[in-house]
Amino acid sequence: MGKLLDEGFDFDVIDAHYFYPDGVAAVLLGKYFNKPVIISALGTDINLIMRRRIPRAMIHWAGKHAAAMITVCDALRNEMLRSGMDHSRITTLRNGVDLDLFKPVDRAAARDALGLRHFTLLLVGHLDPRKGHAHVISALPGIPDARLVIVGSGPDHKRLVSLARAKGVADRVVFAGAMTQERLRDYYSAADALVLASSREGWANVLLEAMACGTRVIASNVWGTPEVVREPAAGVLMTSNSAQGVIDGVRELRSRSPEPRSTRAYAEQFSWEATTRGQLRLFRLATRAAHPEKISQPVPAHASDGHGLDH
Repeated sequence: MGKLLDEGFDFDVIDAHYFYPDGVAAVLLGKYFNKPVIISALGTDINLIMRRRIPRAMIHWAGKHAAAMITVCDALRNEMLRSGMDHSRITTLRNGVDLDLFKPVDRAAARDALGLRHFTLLLVGHLDPRKGHAHVISALPGIPDARLVIVGSGPDHKRLVSLARAKGVADRVVFAGAMTQERLRDYYSAADALVLASSREGWANVLLEAMACGTRVIASNVWGTPEVVREPAAGVLMTSNSAQGVIDGVRELRSRSPEPRSTRAYAEQFSWEATTRGQLRLFRLATRAAHPEKISQPVPAHASDGHGLDH
């Protein structure tokens, strides 16, 4: 990077996503190059890693020296405030969803193409114990007409395969592996529900992706997830993060019958437009504070969401 700067390349702001170690490294670079840094908190960097003494100290140091901080949900913002971080420089800007990419396709055609004939639950995400996939597999004996499709790859794959065999449901579980987003859209549209049984989440993109395809969700009631699943059209929150919680969630979901178009309409409030406006506002504010000579246009007042840096 130093060579690029020597050759005439320049930039205004360092935008770091994830507080540790990325945000810490970004602040060090910002100090070296004399550039403002904005750090986004995404989830486990705050609700898990910050519980450790050394990372916590480094996260606080990075936050103190950042020009601004962004969180993807209020739950993370509140945790940062509880830990003593400066509220005046923390802004909540929720993740959006690509409404052009994730949209309903013909459900009957998608189910036929994917060979789905039964009530189908869908899991999408890294195969990691924290994602709670084991709870969903363990719930299948209590949902005898359900099939489960798992999209993703990761270190928990073998354990989950063994668990499905042990529970006697291996013939009802399909491990579809990783896939493109375009292909994933078909699975979202074909499924009866997306299940997310994670123990920790910031703002889970898969929830909005499924809803944008007209598919409701069953999700664990943790961290930022209640901020996503707020209405019946979105889906249901689990009563507990367990196999029984999944069973209860399926039962509640099946007792309701909102149209897929109402779920899609709910998702449409989460476009990227407002988030992008908020990010651009913070970038301009940070640049103006660090190098006032570089900013000529005013910062639009409508781009702030009411939290954090707005002066």
